[in-house]
Amino acid sequence: MSEFRAEARRWLASVASPQAADGAWGTGDDSVAVFENWTAEQERAHTDRIRAWERTRYAAGWGALSWPARFGGRDLPAYYEQLYRAEEAAYDVPRRTEVFPVTQQLVAPAIRIWGTPEQQDRWIAPMLRTDELACQLFSETEAGSDLAAVRTRATREGDRWILSGHKVWTSGARVADWGVAVCRTDPDAPKHAGITVFLVRMDAPGVTVRPIRQMTGGAAFNEVYLDEVVVPDTDRLGPVGQGWRVTLSVLAAERLDSGSLGLANADRAVALARHLDRPLVGGEAEQVADLFVRAMVQRLIGLRVTAALVAGREPGAEASVGKLYATETMRRTGDLALRLLGPRLVADTGQWGTYAWTEHLLGAPGYRIAGGSDEIQRTILAERVLGLPKEPR
Repeated sequence: MSEFRAEARRWLASVASPQAADGAWGTGDDSVAVFENWTAEQERAHTDRIRAWERTRYAAGWGALSWPARFGGRDLPAYYEQLYRAEEAAYDVPRRTEVFPVTQQLVAPAIRIWGTPEQQDRWIAPMLRTDELACQLFSETEAGSDLAAVRTRATREGDRWILSGHKVWTSGARVADWGVAVCRTDPDAPKHAGITVFLVRMDAPGVTVRPIRQMTGGAAFNEVYLDEVVVPDTDRLGPVGQGWRVTLSVLAAERLDSGSLGLANADRAVALARHLDRPLVGGEAEQVADLFVRAMVQRLIGLRVTAALVAGREPGAEASVGKLYATETMRRTGDLALRLLGPRLVADTGQWGTYAWTEHLLGAPGYRIAGGSDEIQRTILAERVLGLPKEPR
């Protein structure tokens, strides 16, 4: 592993500049936004910059480390990706937006599990290289956190399907090429049995993307309308009526990826306390120490998830614990920033690293819902780990 990390450092040094040296507080981008506050044009421009970097990584053999050579990978254990990311964090490279891990870490693996050989050849390498980006067309306003209660309908007509419905809270819909749509194909079957998953072209006739304005003023999310969208059967992922199993594959990967949420901002809040222009008073030092320890524990939980992957088993409780822990870390990060900055957090004085925290404070609560709500995670732990009685159905 030490040789791998040294190799990664050498390559990164040849293609990217190091981050500002430790102690260079007050320079560079001070954004701590949880959900970006970009216009459509800014989102597309930033997406293009990330795509260029991801293609550079992929071409040099650093973009698909755990994947077989068939897909441009190096067939290394899954935890090598985390080792690489730790090295990359020291360099000034474009920060990935949500559509990239969704594409590479959620959708591509689902296609590997459920796709036909033709679908794997068609989609996986282009998604790992980010030539093709994918978003999740999962949530619906009527279903809430009960994803199996989807109402978007898919009706078969020969070798094609007609999709009609409404999806919401879709990140990256404005820049994605494909949407992974969970649809009801058998309204008479039990709700977990009558579901099928499709990959839908986001520029297909009948697909309408409408940004959702959030508290910060930006529009990181979208609602997507599907109005009699024609999808060929070749773009169906997995067997008809077995879409719930396909969906669970994506959700499991999403929760694994959620354990690192908010760590960069927690580190930034601790650094804020270290560079504050006044002494810490009252219980502020204890609050800083608490957040520092929480971030360390959260990283240890992430290592437990990695250890499960290395052992060849699918993480269970670790994924839900990590998601719950991460959302609480994000809340405490906001609490600390608010206590340290006071009015400077809510009044834009132009001072670096102050008003920017407003974006974190307004965005962090959203992750108590995104990726499976806190209540859903607690139910999983209660029923599947602690063996408590199941909720009444």
